[in-house]
Amino acid sequence: MAHSHGRNWIAILPWIFLTVLVLFIVIPILSIFFYIPGGNVATEVNGATLDAIRISLVTSSASLLLIIALGLPSARVLARHEVRGKKLIDTIVDLPIVLPPAVAGLALLLAFAPHSIIGMFLLRYGLILPGNVVAVVLAQTFVAFPFFVRSARTAFEEINPRLEMAAGLLSPSASFSFRKVVLPLASRGLIAGAILAWGRAMGEFGATLLFAGNLPGVTQTMPLAIYLDLEENIYQASFVSGILIVISFGIILAVRYLTGSKS
Repeated sequence: MAHSHGRNWIAILPWIFLTVLVLFIVIPILSIFFYIPGGNVATEVNGATLDAIRISLVTSSASLLLIIALGLPSARVLARHEVRGKKLIDTIVDLPIVLPPAVAGLALLLAFAPHSIIGMFLLRYGLILPGNVVAVVLAQTFVAFPFFVRSARTAFEEINPRLEMAAGLLSPSASFSFRKVVLPLASRGLIAGAILAWGRAMGEFGATLLFAGNLPGVTQTMPLAIYLDLEENIYQASFVSGILIVISFGIILAVRYLTGSKS
């Protein structure tokens, strides 16, 4: 009988741990929604917070376009070509995923500040990136592009090379086979990667703060607005946090659908 009770506990214990883990995530998230102002949100949330929402949407969308423009051909090369130093290139491409945001922000600041080589060149044309909305886009792109490149590369690698060869026989144009065969077959992975990258850009905080600054109406994104509002207005901070939570939840659902997850 004692052995039977022991086996029952061993079977139940993982479920207890899972329940604790789920509650550990759900309870803090629900706590945020309890502080979201009810009734007329416009009377509770100031213009700077609404500007932060607008800036986040605009800059994350702009960074996504830049990520796709740079990441799509890069992922194609990594998936289909063997180049010298490929492992090193893979490591460099993935580095922003594990790089602390503060380090990423400092690196961008030192690389593009007015006293740097690139910064002095931009200064000739009257462009100073720190404190500029362009810096927000660059910071978001820096931290988010690996998510798209990794997903796009996997999508390209899963395509049977024979299908591409067959498409090449139908048309001598490489762009034709890429547009008509490769992109449709890889579309689910590309869209999933784009959604992940957009979500990561939307939630970027550390690199943006160090590189672009926290200027209301100029470079202040939603995460930066939360940071600023935390000491002044917990209701505004909760409102913006709730928006980011809903976006994050939607991103996870979309990616799970696109990648064919059964659970």
